[in-house]
Amino acid sequence: MTTEFDLGRLLAERGAERYELHSKYLNHQLPRMLHTIGFDKVYERAEGAYFWDADGDDHLDMLAGFGVMGLGRHHPVVRKALHDVLDAQLADLTRFDCQPLPGLLAEKLLAHSPHLDRVFFGNSGTEAVETALKFARFVTGKPRILYCDHAFHGLTTGSLSVNGESGFRDGFAPLLPDTAVPLGDLDALARELKKGDVAALIVEPIQGKGVHEAPPGYLRAAQELLHQHKALLIADEVQTGLGRTGDFYAYQHEDGVEPDLVCVAKALSGGYVPVGATLGKDWIFKKVYSSMDRVLVHSASFGSNAQAMAAGLAVLSVIEDEQIVANARATGEQLRSRLAALTDKYELLADVRGRGLMIGIEFGRPDSLKLRSRWTMLQAARKGLFAQMVVVPLLRRHRILTQVSGDHLEVIKLIPPLIIGEREVDRFVDAFTDVMDDAHSGGGLMWDFGKTLIKQAVANR
Repeated sequence: MTTEFDLGRLLAERGAERYELHSKYLNHQLPRMLHTIGFDKVYERAEGAYFWDADGDDHLDMLAGFGVMGLGRHHPVVRKALHDVLDAQLADLTRFDCQPLPGLLAEKLLAHSPHLDRVFFGNSGTEAVETALKFARFVTGKPRILYCDHAFHGLTTGSLSVNGESGFRDGFAPLLPDTAVPLGDLDALARELKKGDVAALIVEPIQGKGVHEAPPGYLRAAQELLHQHKALLIADEVQTGLGRTGDFYAYQHEDGVEPDLVCVAKALSGGYVPVGATLGKDWIFKKVYSSMDRVLVHSASFGSNAQAMAAGLAVLSVIEDEQIVANARATGEQLRSRLAALTDKYELLADVRGRGLMIGIEFGRPDSLKLRSRWTMLQAARKGLFAQMVVVPLLRRHRILTQVSGDHLEVIKLIPPLIIGEREVDRFVDAFTDVMDDAHSGGGLMWDFGKTLIKQAVANR
């Protein structure tokens, strides 16, 4: 009997049920939230840095799937690689051979990763972090991992243990015995290391939540302290890696930093096939996999699958051939500087910071009495509502997708596809200026929507 399955027909027949299906069978709060803030769009197709809705209108993507779509959507080189690997009908995941694609991807990735020697491939960023935590604990023989306040390293149990946001951790205890230290505080790091039980410090060179960069010299000094106490430095580059910040890795902005383990994922997938990678020094891998008896002591069922490896190889080729890192550096600086110039014009705009195409736009308490009273009203209901008030008209009025940088933060994070250029910078700055003009006028639809958000925030208490 031949199975008949027509994906196109299925989508044509039932695609319009998308929000109802999600409400009934998946996370029911997601469609509720999208309806509340007016993000319940129906996107028909996507290419590069744009979506198109059912009316044929384009929407600029300044979110890139939280960084997954580093090359934009449906890059032709990545698409071709996936068609090719499917057509090749490789003998994939036999478990008892060594296919060429994992080795080739590891070789190419390590070519961009001086001082690192080996790679473990998993399926996501949180798996990459879990691998690094396990390896660090094993090779040092110590139980505790240090992490930074406000860090985000994933949501599985191990990575949740090094998550610096209590909102993600609440209700999921007991977690692993890990300890938070402030980002940039070397004295706090030294105090914890003196206790003698620390295996590693895991750190985002630029924190995704709030877009806060490690202070100059911190990573190098932390590395020296860690090594003095026979502990490791783990760099979480899941969001910041592969060119996002204008260098291949964000830690490379600081001379002399050589992490013992590095976690990458997101953009390595090309937006198609989930893949995570933990890169490390040779001695670490040889200690973990110390004998044939330990050959499977850490593994992943779908790790190193041919489709993921092909996507990763194609992504790295595009990064090299199309000068993606240089574009992220130049375009990011143009976008950041133009937005930073607006801080003198708008009293609600407190700061613009970041590197490359990872930019944080922070809002703060205004000086004028009329705006200050409205700001205070929003803050009393729920911190972060003003940033959401900016995000919504950017989408509704200007068809630009952004999002706040974290719960209870007055920060919008821009992490667009790394392929954007001057055209997209102009469009975003013009739209942002229009929204800020509206906010500072003291009236209009923005503040009306703010009242809706206040009611929703109060109702959720």
